[in-house]
Amino acid sequence: MTALLDSSSDLESDDEGPAACVLVFNANDPSGAGGLTADVTAVASVGAHALPILTGSYARDTAEVYDHFCMDDEAVTEQARAILEDVPVLVIKVGFVGSPENLSAVAELASDYSDIPLVAYMPDLSWWQEDKIDIYQDAHTELVLPLTTVLVGNHSTLCRWLLPDWSGERSPSARDIARAANAYGVPYTLVTGIPLPDQFIDNVLCSPTAVLCSNKFERFEAVFAGAGDTLSAALAALIACGTELSESATEALSYLDRCLESGFRPGMGNVLPDRLFWAHPETDDEEPQESSFEISPNDTRH
Repeated sequence: MTALLDSSSDLESDDEGPAACVLVFNANDPSGAGGLTADVTAVASVGAHALPILTGSYARDTAEVYDHFCMDDEAVTEQARAILEDVPVLVIKVGFVGSPENLSAVAELASDYSDIPLVAYMPDLSWWQEDKIDIYQDAHTELVLPLTTVLVGNHSTLCRWLLPDWSGERSPSARDIARAANAYGVPYTLVTGIPLPDQFIDNVLCSPTAVLCSNKFERFEAVFAGAGDTLSAALAALIACGTELSESATEALSYLDRCLESGFRPGMGNVLPDRLFWAHPETDDEEPQESSFEISPNDTRH
């Protein structure tokens, strides 16, 4: 009976075809705000399959990060090599991997599979020691950016990292940041959280020479944790599913907006994105909603 069930399962899998697979490098986040939890749930939510590579673990709650414990680079490499030799990976997503040694391991793997697009997300590292931030970001600049297809990050984080000596009277634009990233080989940059008047923020995908798309959203009053990992994982999954880059960015941002709109506070700290908002049953007093998360920014209510 077991053999028959296994055979039937194989036939069903073959008939349906393989899911788009995304290899994700990230730390464990025990609060569930970001890290591998965000990667796995966001990737699954947009119809792909996450292959999570553990690079370390945060010591944190929903309010703040207290520390990070890094895995050995050999352990990271062994995890990734084993799955890369077994499963056809369509996109690689790199979050926080904890050390220059792990960045080197990721870069070596990405070089060996240079035909696979790489989405890199740079989180806010202000919880860390300043000297460690500098060493980590310098290594990221040298090792990972030359292999990156799309760089994702908040406007203020990317400015501090890529344009530390900016002296202009105006704040750097998304294209200024994209040009700085392109100097290290990055063709596309998604800059989020650009302040606009009247409590709005802009999110811009651009190359050094052009704006590919711009999506404006109303600013939330709440403070969130895990938004960046959620967005970058969704973007990587949509690209893996064959969606064109500009459309992938627009859909990923709309998905994040719905995650934040449905956000919840499981502890005493920040609000977490509800990456499975679409799976909750409708209540009697709510209007039925479409299952798709593709919504107009003008229709969001915060």
